[in-house]
Amino acid sequence: MSVSDITAPAAKPRKFGLRITTAVLSDDQTTLLARFARLSAPGVLADLRTTNHGLREDQIEPLRRAHGLNEVRHDRPAPAIVQFLGAFKNPFILVLLFIGAVMYLTDVYLADPEEGPDYKGVITVTVMVTVSVTLRFWQEYRSSRAAEALKAMVTTTVATTRQVNGKQVTTELPIDQLLPGDIVQLAAGDMIPGDVRIIRAKDLQINQAMLTGESMPAEKVGDPVTDLDPAQVLDAANLGFMGTSVVSGSGTAVVVSTGRGTYFGAMTAGLAAKRPETSFDIGVRKVSFMLIKFMSVMVPTVFVINGLTKSWTEALLFGVAVAVGLTPEMLPLVVTANLAKGAISMSRHKVIIKQLNAIQNFGAMDVLCTDKTGTLTEDRIVLEEHLDTEGCVSEHTLQLAAMNSYFQTGLRNMLDKAILTAAGENLLDSIRRDHGLVDEIPFDFKRRRMSVVVDDGDTDLIITKGAVEEILSVCGSALVGGAPQDLTPGVIAHLDRLVAGYNGQGKRVLAVATRHLSSDETTAHSREYSTADETGMTLVGFLTFLDPPKQSAAPAIAALREHGTAVKVITGDNAIVAETVCGKVGIDIGTIVTGPEIDSRDDEALDQIVDETNVFAKVNPMQKARIVEALKRRGRTVGFLGDGVNDAPALRAADVGISVDTAVDIARESADIILLEKDLGVLENGVIEGRRTFGNIIKYIKMTASSNFGNMFSVLVASALLPFLPMIPAVILVQNLVYDLSMLTIPWDRVDREFLAKPQKWATDSLAKFMVFIGPISSIFDLSTYALMWFIFSANSSEHAALFQSGWFIESLISQTLIVHMIRTQRIPFVQSRASWPVMITTGAACIFGLIFPFTGWGQSLGLVPLPWTYFPWLVLTLVTYCVLTQFVKVRFIRKFGTWL
Repeated sequence: MSVSDITAPAAKPRKFGLRITTAVLSDDQTTLLARFARLSAPGVLADLRTTNHGLREDQIEPLRRAHGLNEVRHDRPAPAIVQFLGAFKNPFILVLLFIGAVMYLTDVYLADPEEGPDYKGVITVTVMVTVSVTLRFWQEYRSSRAAEALKAMVTTTVATTRQVNGKQVTTELPIDQLLPGDIVQLAAGDMIPGDVRIIRAKDLQINQAMLTGESMPAEKVGDPVTDLDPAQVLDAANLGFMGTSVVSGSGTAVVVSTGRGTYFGAMTAGLAAKRPETSFDIGVRKVSFMLIKFMSVMVPTVFVINGLTKSWTEALLFGVAVAVGLTPEMLPLVVTANLAKGAISMSRHKVIIKQLNAIQNFGAMDVLCTDKTGTLTEDRIVLEEHLDTEGCVSEHTLQLAAMNSYFQTGLRNMLDKAILTAAGENLLDSIRRDHGLVDEIPFDFKRRRMSVVVDDGDTDLIITKGAVEEILSVCGSALVGGAPQDLTPGVIAHLDRLVAGYNGQGKRVLAVATRHLSSDETTAHSREYSTADETGMTLVGFLTFLDPPKQSAAPAIAALREHGTAVKVITGDNAIVAETVCGKVGIDIGTIVTGPEIDSRDDEALDQIVDETNVFAKVNPMQKARIVEALKRRGRTVGFLGDGVNDAPALRAADVGISVDTAVDIARESADIILLEKDLGVLENGVIEGRRTFGNIIKYIKMTASSNFGNMFSVLVASALLPFLPMIPAVILVQNLVYDLSMLTIPWDRVDREFLAKPQKWATDSLAKFMVFIGPISSIFDLSTYALMWFIFSANSSEHAALFQSGWFIESLISQTLIVHMIRTQRIPFVQSRASWPVMITTGAACIFGLIFPFTGWGQSLGLVPLPWTYFPWLVLTLVTYCVLTQFVKVRFIRKFGTWL
């Protein structure tokens, strides 16, 4: 990332729009923070029993025992017993428990004394509840642990100073290891790791919007605040709060509170910050409630019809059993299993999912916005040339640039590292020997430049490095032929042509300028400098950097395009560099839109150009976020890939925020998905896996919804026409359990290439059409089975009800299982598309179970009877016809609506 790439992040919109007050803190906490704010820096250090050199080794363990880990985690998995009990909090499980209670009342407690109690139904329901709850608990327990393990692969660190073996050592320490008394070094892009007291600040600006709601960053200082009102502790200019982020400048702070003792920890203890629902969440919820509505209509209807024509007790049991059959109690389990399996599979492709539900948006993503550095390029920046203002190699320019990069204490990026590498140890030794740091004017996201002030004999020398336009704006002259020359229009035109030539080669260009201060000026400044001193400077020369395009970028962009995901480049670099690099990786450039052009357009005008524009150049963070929001208003599902401080607003605005494990803290925290390798090829694998996961979830939902929709008609007709119950209540429960168990392998199923080839979004209207078209097919063959058993096998009286019920049980279970293979693909099942082996095995086992169950002692104990062998040719004919008709309707459905799953 270049210096010109970095600009200020905006505030993240919060769900609580008003300012959070100190009411979330206890009196002791506010008093403590206020006391530290009023104390001098030495007083704070003494109070915390620490020094500027940090905590001693012998202090670490006692503090760890007293304060624990520095974490505020309300999404941490609950203990196993709590998760197990939570598995019962499912309306469908509660229905089963109600059935079990009714069965116990009627079959055991109020049983006929002569026949004795009958425990078969109660045992069956108990087995169903136990299996369902245990499987759901085990899957969710494993999923939560897997998610925790994946999150642990991405850690946030902070530069921490401690005393090791009597020496001061500054290392990157995981944030959760921090303790009160630790000394931390802060720079642009850092997350504030706890509640801290600033003891040194240099133009330090901190974004506190997550706590205050104020979008403008707060300036911080190291001086005591003597008149602080504890009720307004957030306004303290020398305090930093956990979870906020450094926008610009640098500083040193001492940690005063960690974990739940922080302001953020106290706030989250009283606020359940619920994740906004995605379209996928809403869709699953709508399906669940739709099926519950069916149940709420069906149960009373079936109960009344059967109660009027048969026994009221049997009618009640049958009605409730039908309700169970019509509701997918395994839906939460199947959805969670799919998402967890998808997340684990993605991790093997170097994609870490922080939020499981982000997988669906990942698969639905049809626009990917990305910076070019490290994504389209190698992220291996080399200083190519160090030039004077005439384009000749200049060691003087290199020396000044090396001094700037060496002495800065703020955000040191890859450009600085390239400069220091090119300078070499000999030049750096000379700089260390001959010069010392006087002051620093840190990088500013508005200025896009940074300065250091070094001693140069008896005077001070300001050395400024940054984007060409911003450096020229503070220069009054240029060093030409060794002598200063005014920046006339002719000189500026010459410099512009020189810079444009290197930009056209795909190189980044930074400018270097200086200002010598006289002895009197040095004395007047008291050796303290600010941005106001960056004026009247002399342009010394230019630095050119090359970051070559990745060989893998062009194939990856082409692959994403083939899979329906457009790639748009949003960069802080100028248009010439962006055009050169994007052209080399196969992006259709078209018209490049720049940041100033974006600012000149209102939202409506921006909406008109975002779809057609593929390259945006010279943009700042707010403009990046506006581009993302405009694409979303156009109905696109937007992913944003970024790793810098300036990417945080766009990461939060996107449907899918994507960052990398090497990104700055604020970018990683803002992202939903973390890549372990910054490569579009890795991203493409993740997109495909996201679509596969969503495809398997939508299969189960459509299979279950359409099957239940058809069963509704079948049960209503049977209840109205038959003089006996069409199915034994306990048998319905067994059938439902067997079908649900066979569905547990859906997460491991294959998905057709056609489905993976384009973004997939949740469409509730598509589900409704699907149910209406496919659901009634099963009813046709249920009714044909009724006719078969009634007329062919003479099961038309109460005495032969068991034969009728056994015949419909086999046909119903096998047809319901076969429909899995018909619905899972838009192709011809078994011929053009075969399910995975786990699905084949479980569905095959369910069919075999259905065939033999009436012949077993268990089946007969529930009231079923063996069927004559003449029944089975009719069964084969029914099932084959069912499959053929379903395939015919499937083809018609795809032709009419252009989609299947």
